[in-house]
Amino acid sequence: MHRSRVGRNEERDGGMEGWEGRDNIISDEYVTICMSEMLGDGSALIIVDMQNDFMPGGSLPVPDADKIIPVINKYIEIFMAKGLPIIASRDWHPPNHISFRQRGGIWPVHCVRDTLGAKFHPDLKLPRSAIVISKATDPNREAYSAFDRTELADRLREKSIKRVFIAGVATDYCVKNTALDALEHGFEVILLEDAIKGLTNDTSPIEEMKAKGVKVIRLEHLIAVKNR
Repeated sequence: MHRSRVGRNEERDGGMEGWEGRDNIISDEYVTICMSEMLGDGSALIIVDMQNDFMPGGSLPVPDADKIIPVINKYIEIFMAKGLPIIASRDWHPPNHISFRQRGGIWPVHCVRDTLGAKFHPDLKLPRSAIVISKATDPNREAYSAFDRTELADRLREKSIKRVFIAGVATDYCVKNTALDALEHGFEVILLEDAIKGLTNDTSPIEEMKAKGVKVIRLEHLIAVKNR
């Protein structure tokens, strides 16, 4: 039996605390039971920046970003089956955005609003009901987080959301900043480890998120919940 590590305080308010503790080892069946309690009213899926320019062949490619699309689609299917909200964030830059090298930024031109590069990847199966959040729209301000000067927090509260499950790219920038901002806004945050990709293979962004209270799961836990 495969086993997962969690901390001492295993359950609180229908959730799990300290999944990545060093002292206790419990079965994946336990994780699945906890997920069954969590994946209900009050949960939402946030898909971060799965846009053409961040895919292989785009102007700012995240390595293997296209390979997580089938996994994200599975998560979409699970959340749709339970009638839970699905949010898709996108960079929606003006042509002269401050992050671009032409203005002294560190990135090539990417995800310029109303261009092909800014569109979601065509294989991403977003439902028509998905809430699209546009970020980094101010030409003079960088914004990695889907919460940064957007209506996302308000939209989640309107739907009585308490916890968010996060997927997408890039782990080391927009995914991380979205997850940490979600914590700051008071949401419980669950990172979908098999549905994220970073610009590098550095695991420190995930470790930073975990250290600050983000929980980490994989698809098999939600598949088990879906089939309960």
